[in-house]
Amino acid sequence: THRGKHLGKDIPMCGVPVHAADTYLGRLIRKGFRVTVCEQTGTVFVPSRKGARKRGGKSVINREVVRIITPGTITEDNLLDARSHNFLAALTCDDKPDNSEDRSAPDNCALAWADVSTGLFHTRLLPADELPLELARLAPKELLLPEHALNLEAVQSLEAEHKGTLTPLPQRDFDPRTGEQRLLRLLAIVSLEAVGDYHPLELAACGALVGYVETTQVGRLPSLEAPRRQTLLTNMRIDPATRRNLELTHSISGDRKHSLLGVIDRSITAPGARLLREYLTAPLLDPAAIHRRLDAVACFHDAPALRERLRTNLRHIPDMARALARLSVQRGGPRDLAALRDGLRTAHDLREQLHKAGIGAEITPDTTADSTLTTSPDQPAQISEIQHIIQDIGSDAAALEQHLRRALVPEPPLLLRDGGMVVTGYDALLDDTNRLHNESRQVIASLQRRYARETGISSLKIRHNFILGYHIETSSNHANRLLQEPLNRTFLHRQTMASSVRFSTTELAELAERILRAEDRAKDREKQIFDHLCSEAMSLSTSLKRIAAAVARLDVFTALSELAENNEYVRPQVDSSLLFDIRGGRHPIVEAALTTTSFTANDCILGLPPATEQTDLADTTADNPLCIPGKRIWLLTGPNMAGKSTFLRQNALIAILAQMGSFVPARSAHIGIVDRVFSRVGAADDLAGGRSTFMVEMIETATILNQAGPAALVILDEIGRGTATFDGLAIAWAVIEYLHDINGARAIFATHYHELTELRERLEALETVTLRSREWQGDIVFLHEIARGSADGSYGVQVARLAGLPAPVITRAREKLSLLETIGRQQNNLFTASTSPPPPPSKTPPPENPALTELRNITPDSLSPRQALDALYRLQSLLPPPNKNNP
Repeated sequence: THRGKHLGKDIPMCGVPVHAADTYLGRLIRKGFRVTVCEQTGTVFVPSRKGARKRGGKSVINREVVRIITPGTITEDNLLDARSHNFLAALTCDDKPDNSEDRSAPDNCALAWADVSTGLFHTRLLPADELPLELARLAPKELLLPEHALNLEAVQSLEAEHKGTLTPLPQRDFDPRTGEQRLLRLLAIVSLEAVGDYHPLELAACGALVGYVETTQVGRLPSLEAPRRQTLLTNMRIDPATRRNLELTHSISGDRKHSLLGVIDRSITAPGARLLREYLTAPLLDPAAIHRRLDAVACFHDAPALRERLRTNLRHIPDMARALARLSVQRGGPRDLAALRDGLRTAHDLREQLHKAGIGAEITPDTTADSTLTTSPDQPAQISEIQHIIQDIGSDAAALEQHLRRALVPEPPLLLRDGGMVVTGYDALLDDTNRLHNESRQVIASLQRRYARETGISSLKIRHNFILGYHIETSSNHANRLLQEPLNRTFLHRQTMASSVRFSTTELAELAERILRAEDRAKDREKQIFDHLCSEAMSLSTSLKRIAAAVARLDVFTALSELAENNEYVRPQVDSSLLFDIRGGRHPIVEAALTTTSFTANDCILGLPPATEQTDLADTTADNPLCIPGKRIWLLTGPNMAGKSTFLRQNALIAILAQMGSFVPARSAHIGIVDRVFSRVGAADDLAGGRSTFMVEMIETATILNQAGPAALVILDEIGRGTATFDGLAIAWAVIEYLHDINGARAIFATHYHELTELRERLEALETVTLRSREWQGDIVFLHEIARGSADGSYGVQVARLAGLPAPVITRAREKLSLLETIGRQQNNLFTASTSPPPPPSKTPPPENPALTELRNITPDSLSPRQALDALYRLQSLLPPPNKNNP
């Protein structure tokens, strides 16, 4: 745009209409830009205001930076995802080399993260190789780090993976001493001993984050909690590739609806949805903590009438945490105060509902309640989580709720400047000012009628805008009457529009001045009342946050119980054993997508139960052929499209659901704590990084073999594909042996290499299972059922036929398959023989088979496909004829 001219040229300008600012702001933030907001601090020129008139309408108006908006510091509701946290994170690492003996901590990095829009604040010490896992879990919108850290190998590997904005800061911002002072100022305390014992690296990360927030908010620090320390022993670790493969929060295509989170999310409130996502992305490792959550879910699962009443109330609760955060940085409005008022009222109702159901010792259980919840001594843990919720909801904020109810109208305006926030009768001074203002409006209406009568223009109107203030407006057809004698002496021309002309009078200007003064006084008084209410709310911010968090937990537990009832999920048993016993397990995402058929459930039994239960498990072996104690690795074969990948994923998802505190899609589930889940499922390349599909697969497999331990759960799908057949088979063979002998993890290994079934005779903890199918009149029928044994083929040609390949291609494929299978069986016998234990040496070793001699002279990497086929025919011709007496 442009305005005015200079030296004969237009003066260019840049800007957007203020009412459209949020739309453009959203676009800029999504692209990773930072936006500086400047507001004018001088008075805009209004002719009726004496001070501005003395200054002059053309004077320069002062403007100041009032805020810097970045992806990690947004507080506006219309720019935030209500159901996800908007994390700002800060990372710092110890610059001492990993092999240095003078390490300042066993973990050489610290990560701090906060949600400015809710006040959450956490910190964690961790090794550099754990950073990708944490960032994948948190998905921060902005990551702060020292400038020199951009050169670190660990940070460089994050750039391609991290989807948020990387913001380098000077090293001085990560000084631990400065960080300590910033935390003390944030928390308004004199010593950090009262809130936690933080490592210097944590102080550095927290201090950098707080300093950045203080800078972007121009000195207005939001109401952040004291940083809560988390440890790596608290949550299940899930690497970024596994999160993608399992589609925990987003599907492979990127949408939320068809992810695990989208399927299980029955939450009603925005804070509840955020907490559910937090539970899902960070499953617990402590069986006692897991069962406390499961107890709460079980309570509401067994009391559907109570659950429905609670969920009805939850539908009316606003997002108190984000409303409080906006008020803390002076960007809130009347509706944020109303959110606190309504939230406190609903929280009180929720507490009463829980008490009436018989939960809590303060109120005697209602004998007419339709709930079966009790406080009997033999079930002390069943309601512990719910009792904590009741205690937190009962935080001392009742007086604030009553005060807000007396002061605010039921539906306050969005902006304070719109006026009309305060209830009539609450403040006598405001009532008097409003009465004068309303009377002036009646005078305006009377003046409009008189002007219309005197001019003979019945359509004449007195209007108001923020540029001209009060003015007289008439159509162009009637304007000439006001521009001519004698009316032009009274009606002063102000502005000509396309279809109307605007005028003013001395009488109207004086009246407008009185109205503006009354209006200004009313707004000033409302501003005073608003500030007082905000101060009262902020003085109770700790209690309000506790109430909001308790309501979110209640939402999550009732949502999970409704999910369990509607989808027929069962409560899992979780302990410290190494057992993984799922009976009738189902894939939650696939099951939710089925509309015309039902999901075929399957068992999965890996590892050993606790010693006290091993006898019971042995008794069930005869009834369930899959229940084989001590077999912790399953080698899974079966045709394409039979459901191998689905079976792999469903067991990993069941483990994650159980340890987040949810019921699971199964007939029964007994899970020994899984400390890490590894998934190598699906194929994808990394073109930007110059890595092929096979290279990506090998990198992910290497991660698993280097990090998996006995408590891990590993699911691997078709390791070794994407390269030469024998190369792939050899890699898969070695990987299984390593998992069995070195890692000791519970694992399911799906493959089309049927030669691997030979390992069952050599590896005591390995069992072969298959997904059943049947061939019928040239077609394949998938039964989707797990059984012991191995598949008799991959049925690739039949699947190709189902996919619609032309009939000549299918016919030719069958011919070549028959020939290649004959050759392959002979070659595979050689392969498996070379990997089997050598026979006892004899006194006179037999002469070497000519085929073996020829095979040793072949260099596979130098052969073309045609040369390789010729070599196979040549090898076949060297084999002796079969001996019936000695096959």
